[in-house]
Amino acid sequence: MVALNHTHDPAARSWLASANAEGCDFPIQNLPHAVFRRAGSSEAFRGGVAIGDQVLDLAALAASGQLDGLARDAARAAAQPALNDFFAQGPAAWQALRHALFALLKSDARHNTDSVRQCLVAQAEVEYTVPARIGDYTDFYTSIDHALNITRIFNPEGDVTPNFRWIPIAYHGRVSTIGVSGQQFRRPMGQTLAPGAAAPTFHACARLDYELELGIWIGQGNAAGEPIPLAQAEQHIFGICLLNDWSARDIQFWEMAPLGPFLAKNFATTISPWIVTMEALAPYRQAWTRPAGEPQPLAYLDSAANRAEGAIDIQLEVWLESAKARAEGTGASRLSATSFRHQYWTPAQMVAHHTVGGCSLNAGDLFGSGTISGPGPGEAGAIIELARAGQSPVTLANGEQRSFLADGDAVILRGACAKPGAARVGFGESRGTVLPALGWATPAR
Repeated sequence: MVALNHTHDPAARSWLASANAEGCDFPIQNLPHAVFRRAGSSEAFRGGVAIGDQVLDLAALAASGQLDGLARDAARAAAQPALNDFFAQGPAAWQALRHALFALLKSDARHNTDSVRQCLVAQAEVEYTVPARIGDYTDFYTSIDHALNITRIFNPEGDVTPNFRWIPIAYHGRVSTIGVSGQQFRRPMGQTLAPGAAAPTFHACARLDYELELGIWIGQGNAAGEPIPLAQAEQHIFGICLLNDWSARDIQFWEMAPLGPFLAKNFATTISPWIVTMEALAPYRQAWTRPAGEPQPLAYLDSAANRAEGAIDIQLEVWLESAKARAEGTGASRLSATSFRHQYWTPAQMVAHHTVGGCSLNAGDLFGSGTISGPGPGEAGAIIELARAGQSPVTLANGEQRSFLADGDAVILRGACAKPGAARVGFGESRGTVLPALGWATPAR
């Protein structure tokens, strides 16, 4: 796990005024990565780093002669249209570039700030794409609060499955429909079985939901048959983004007997464009604990370091903007807020368990953290929890109600780390919008 260093100094300031603004997501202590181009242009996509309200164009910077050595090599890799080669360079290269950019952007920079300024592009003028070639996507199920909330909607005395407390449960997701913030997608079609019915019907999803998650980006991979030990797992994680694992609940409940999700999850997944590095998150590490009376992890999923600082206090919010609110300009409604620190399994444990059987990970692979719900009221990470599967509809700020998502709804995920004595580190947002189904008729039988 990354030790605190000069790039975490909360007193550090940039010569770029917007990076020092109160509540800024992207101060000099953050420096997250994305892939961008000027909106509406035919420019090639290339890697960039956020600073204030600007994107530092790494392709332009790498060509400017401002960097040398490992930092220069890392910048060239991070300037490509996909970040896989940069991820594969490993922690030394990631840190070399971060520290070099920090030196170029700080208020007392000794380099030619005019040359660096010429490499900036306003974030308001750019568009983003998925930042890496994702070879594989694994979605975990690691919030015990979420799991218990779902179980107890249908059985107040119910409990999670026995394996939940022993292994980080996961399933293989679909890469082709992962999109970046701004994604719009059609309401999915599928089979459902109505209560008491003898046969399923085919129609548009009636119980569309979101899931508040984080995306965990794999940096360096591992060879097949060579598991990543827990003590080394975080050396294989480049950083974290926001992730919305959209879910068709009525389709899901029918198809998940006996295997895992399929059509209910493969139609869309929306990620935020910015990847916050694990180094930037170092001030927000917390002790990871298990509630009293819970089973303790098996040895390969347990370590003193993971217990000391395996959790990360990332504060998260879910907002919903209905089509009506958008048309009237009344703004989105906040549905819930929680923290990633409540998660039952840590990112390092996810990596270790994923590889323990011999599975190889590759640079650019993506993990979903699983829905993030906290223990308190208003901390649910999905609307099925908040509305209790439609039994208690959620009321929006404009008076509209939702049991599940309606066509035209936009769901916005936001995240940031903030505490006294540390600089705020933001994630930007993940926004996705539901479009009507294509309207296929139920086929005749």
